Amino acid sequence: MGVQEVVMDAERILEILPHRYPFLLVDKVIEISDLPESGQRVGRTIKAIKNVTINEPFFTGHFPGRPIMPGVLIVEAMAQASALLCYRPIDPELKISIASIKEARFRVPVVPGDTLELHARVLKDRGQMVLLDNQVYVQGRLVAEAQILASLIPKDKQS
Repeated sequence: MGVQEVVMDAERILEILPHRYPFLLVDKVIEISDLPESGQRVGRTIKAIKNVTINEPFFTGHFPGRPIMPGVLIVEAMAQASALLCYRPIDPELKISIASIKEARFRVPVVPGDTLELHARVLKDRGQMVLLDNQVYVQGRLVAEAQILASLIPKDKQS
């Protein structure tokens, strides 16, 4: 496998997402499609990377002797990649949060040493609500998937 071009590095991700260690679960973005001329997000795609290491704090207790990445953190990694996909420079500063998770499936355990390839695609864009289809692969094998409904609220309109 050759070296993958980095479209968005960790520094840029930190500028967009509010998450910090130990909850920042995207290391880099290697592909992101351009916005269509309409400016709508529908059809946009992203491919992001999360390197899973034995040093992750959750492996201490999940599980001793058989470390497995918790499914909820895999979903969180999907959500963070989805948030990066929803980001548009034309938008005001946004608070992006999960409104719902549908059809979540975990097919293969994620273990230390795995590299998660996070894929997301925008299915619907209703302005403040965006529906995203997500898949997670390890070495080309589907390990998890879910649909995430994201709420996008301009920070100046938050109560």
